[in-house]
Amino acid sequence: MQVTIPPPVWSRALEPGPAASGQDSQLKWRSTVTWAVTTGRARWGPDVNWGQSDAVTDARKEALVALALANLGTVHEGPRRLLEPERIRAYAAATNDDNPAYWSGNCAPPIFGVVPSWEPIRSAVADMVPSQAMDMIVHGEQDMHFHRPLVPGSSLVTRAAAHSVRVGPSGTRCTVRADSRDSTDGEAVLEQYVTIVVRGLTGGTNAGTDKPGHAFPEPARAAPIGCLATVVDLDQTSRYRDASGDDSLIHVDETFARSVGLPGVIVHGLCTMAMASQAVIELAAGGDPGRVRRVAARFAKMVLPGTRLSTTVYDAGERNGRAAVAFESLALGLQGAPDKVITNGWAEVAR
Repeated sequence: MQVTIPPPVWSRALEPGPAASGQDSQLKWRSTVTWAVTTGRARWGPDVNWGQSDAVTDARKEALVALALANLGTVHEGPRRLLEPERIRAYAAATNDDNPAYWSGNCAPPIFGVVPSWEPIRSAVADMVPSQAMDMIVHGEQDMHFHRPLVPGSSLVTRAAAHSVRVGPSGTRCTVRADSRDSTDGEAVLEQYVTIVVRGLTGGTNAGTDKPGHAFPEPARAAPIGCLATVVDLDQTSRYRDASGDDSLIHVDETFARSVGLPGVIVHGLCTMAMASQAVIELAAGGDPGRVRRVAARFAKMVLPGTRLSTTVYDAGERNGRAAVAFESLALGLQGAPDKVITNGWAEVAR
């Protein structure tokens, strides 16, 4: 799993918090949410892989409380955001995507849709998660439904609300639903289900309706369409930071990443998803991103710069009158052992 909700896309000032005693230190973002990092124990930013060494202490678990179920369904509206052609091209370049549709101005990469919508999503998360649990959030899944392509030059207004809560033995999953509409005609453009996990939060009760599923259909393994491989460049994270606005230090500062127990700088999960989605577009949509109607994934493990990302796409038949495909991504690391970094990949493509 991977740490959730990047720093504010549209407001990125970093404000150091007061120094703490011992080895503890804090970093605070000027936003509605304060993200705390405890050196050597907690992890923050997208894409952190939580292993056994990251177990939460018993005392810390006891400090966590249940989510604020009374705020389930409370709507948060973000400002109007322009889909700038220059920023779209920069996003494509930052994910090594040379699809001509992005460079000609026809449409934006599907995963770019997260860029103008994070503000209300983060506000919805802040409404649900107690402040003392904020640094225990991880990003579990991302599910994007497209009613029409993302068109450069158009503007979106996004409304987000907590959709459901599911309590498990190791943590609580909270799904936020975000609805992005064209600011001119009010028509639906993009619907997202962003699932976060609060590790160690095992109290409380389930609430809300189930989110749409996207489990990998095992029979599809017998019907591979093809595989697309790409190299994750050594400077991938700094380029993605500049294009997306997510400048979490674990993605760009080697010293800081190692100080919080990571092996080094790690790649943004949504950058990995954007690179994996290129295989879906190339192999299942004939290279036309405008045909993508849904793309979803579970973030399983972190990806390091300099690795090779290999995405395999499988024929999953038909869903909702569209071609359905499943996909998974492996990262071949410097040690030579492949890690499955994206699982339960699912996409639907207009015929």
